[in-house]
Amino acid sequence: MKNIRNIAIIAHVDHGKTTLVDKMLLSSGTFRENEEVFSMDSNDIEKERGITILAKTTSINYKGIRINILDTPGHADFSGEVERIMNMVDGVLLVVDAYEGTMPQTRFVLKKALDAKVTPIVVVNKIDKESARPDEVVSEVMDLFIELGADIEQLDFPVVYTSAVMGTSSLSSDIKTQKETMEPLLDTIIENIEEPKGEEDGNLLFQPALLDYNDFVGRIGIGVIKQGCVKVGENVSCLRLDGTKKQFRIQKMFGYNGLKRVEIETAKVGDFIAIAGLADINVGETITNPGCEEILPPLRIDEPTLEMTFGVNTSPFAGREGKLLTVRKIEERLKKETEKDVSLKVTPYDQESFLVKGRGELHLSILIENMRREGFELQVSKPQVIIKEIDGVNCEPFEELQIDVNNDYVGSVIESLGNRFANLENMQNMGDITRLNYTVPSRGLIGFMTEFMTITKGYGIMNHTFKDYRPLVNTNVGERKLGVLVSMENGKATAYALGQLEERGVMFIEPGDEVYEGMIVGEHNHDNDIAVNVVKGKNLTNTRASGSDHTVVLKRPRVMSLEIALDYINNDELVEVTPMGFRLRKKILKAELRKKANNK
Repeated sequence: MKNIRNIAIIAHVDHGKTTLVDKMLLSSGTFRENEEVFSMDSNDIEKERGITILAKTTSINYKGIRINILDTPGHADFSGEVERIMNMVDGVLLVVDAYEGTMPQTRFVLKKALDAKVTPIVVVNKIDKESARPDEVVSEVMDLFIELGADIEQLDFPVVYTSAVMGTSSLSSDIKTQKETMEPLLDTIIENIEEPKGEEDGNLLFQPALLDYNDFVGRIGIGVIKQGCVKVGENVSCLRLDGTKKQFRIQKMFGYNGLKRVEIETAKVGDFIAIAGLADINVGETITNPGCEEILPPLRIDEPTLEMTFGVNTSPFAGREGKLLTVRKIEERLKKETEKDVSLKVTPYDQESFLVKGRGELHLSILIENMRREGFELQVSKPQVIIKEIDGVNCEPFEELQIDVNNDYVGSVIESLGNRFANLENMQNMGDITRLNYTVPSRGLIGFMTEFMTITKGYGIMNHTFKDYRPLVNTNVGERKLGVLVSMENGKATAYALGQLEERGVMFIEPGDEVYEGMIVGEHNHDNDIAVNVVKGKNLTNTRASGSDHTVVLKRPRVMSLEIALDYINNDELVEVTPMGFRLRKKILKAELRKKANNK
């Protein structure tokens, strides 16, 4: 008997799956009472944003059975990982918020699970919320299963009700039945999820579904052993995706215990392992015994949908704030990222920049944010969708968009999306809130987040996920409507100058901020760009005004996150990224050269 259960945990962003895994680890006794529990989300950006970016593997020992759990990213930009993970497991925990119910990413991750024919268990989380409506949510989940074409066995899913924050669970939707333990959930996993099917004494079959990279051992392939067993030092054969073979020796092998990755000597069918020894091991290849010709079905790797340039910082402030500036350092860092991220593609663009293709804005902005924190200085362009030719027709990516918005703002949201060639599929009233479902070109969503937050006063919720490629629509989708205020001088911004410019638009800077010619310092009220002087001081005279000078009271400048800045810029603009922050600038810094380029 294998005494192993392999499951993935899937959910919409922020429905609590990572917290749930942390509590399952505690409840199973995997940690000693005096041992510190580290969250599954260990990356700084994951902690700050409350999202899972990279798939994590953990292992729980409970009642003599090893439960291997893969915590998956919920965001559609990391969809490729979710799909490949389904190939490693025999069951999934679908975590759904007891109030929000099924959301766009719930649909997306569940479809991947049902297509892979894995056994589902539904976990209704956040049952302690005052607004929880567990019975309605289970009904919504059932409707979603039916809509996605689940078979009879999949429709007969068990339901566990939990509060991950409180560490409680039960098999009843009645809040009074909640107990301070995750045992009902762990018992449900053992009873309902089958153990891995492969034969222990057969030929080795192992397929990397994820990659990692380590400076000491190089590229690491992570996956589950489908059949047979393997030892460190053993010679194995890699059956490549192009039909070639390569023999190599397994140098190191890692397993999982709790949240730790530990070195192991042997592994058998059903074990989650990471192996090192082949420098260019890739996702979807089959690792087997020499002489064995059995190949596992290839895994699909999602193609990139967005591209942007990463280049050397050419602003007048270059080199002031970062340590890593050269084209060689940027190339090395991007190449290292492609070693572990199969959805990322990097090609030279010109002598000082690279074209980087990824799965979406979040995917690319997290890479930029990581590089910034590591000490890099670079400049990046506006993300552009990748146009594909399908059967002789130029096609672009489309997305499913779901918006929950207060009834007062519905008209404005519908008007804004209408201008972006979005197609309204469904409209549902939920009391004070209206839910809108759209199909929209991906280009139409670039720059929409800023506008959406302004329209809804910051209270709207929007989620989107890739749908398919369709013929190209109007070419002007996604461009910013308003012009910008561009600095015409170098120096420090003064309160006097900013006060005089306030009626022209919204400022992005404060008095004392250093600026350079060509830097974007604000948004114009009209659709044209204008050059402004933000460093001008007041002319001093030796006569005082009778009313004395009043202190200038300025409005707060607009603060932008990296994603909003990338959304905001137009094609003739760049974001300058440094360890201290980022600035918006024109590609051509000198005003007269910009004028000539525009006239051309």
